[in-house]
Amino acid sequence: MPEQLWLPGLEAPPPPTDGLFFAVFPDANTAAGIAKFAQRLCVEARVRGKPLAANRLHVTLRHLGNFAGGLPEEYVDAAKRAAASISMAPFTVEFDAVSSFAKRPRLGPAVMVGDDGVLGLHALHDALEAALKNAGFGPGSQFTPHVTLAYGMPWVERRPAEPACWNVREFALVHSLLGRTKHNVLARWPLARER
Repeated sequence: MPEQLWLPGLEAPPPPTDGLFFAVFPDANTAAGIAKFAQRLCVEARVRGKPLAANRLHVTLRHLGNFAGGLPEEYVDAAKRAAASISMAPFTVEFDAVSSFAKRPRLGPAVMVGDDGVLGLHALHDALEAALKNAGFGPGSQFTPHVTLAYGMPWVERRPAEPACWNVREFALVHSLLGRTKHNVLARWPLARER
């Protein structure tokens, strides 16, 4: 077995333990329906992987980073200030297809996606991205609205699915405890009719 190279004075950075992201959550009834659909997909695919629990289903609006040893307070505070500046009316979202986020033929996440039904999520993401830029955050990655259903799924071509639809009335800042499948909501911001 080859030895790991070591350079004096250069230690490997500690592994990340905490993630930070903005998200939209489905209501409890919709989440339960999505979780049942994810369970059916896993059974049909005959995989060992488990679907995500209903309370973990969400749409990531913007990932802000992964950190070692906790979240930097000033970073969290800046993200909260940016989010508080968003002014947008509530909207309805609809995911009506299932797809893979894996490269064929590898295993990867199975996700719900949509077309016109996710336009409100694009608008919220764009408003949040602009607020974060004004607060000094760098640009995010390309935004593809989706709800992850399960990991370790075989590749499938995009196909229609029974729609999952809910009213988006708020968005949240979430602290992810990496590797521990736990999300803590740090703050929520309601969407309200513009004044």
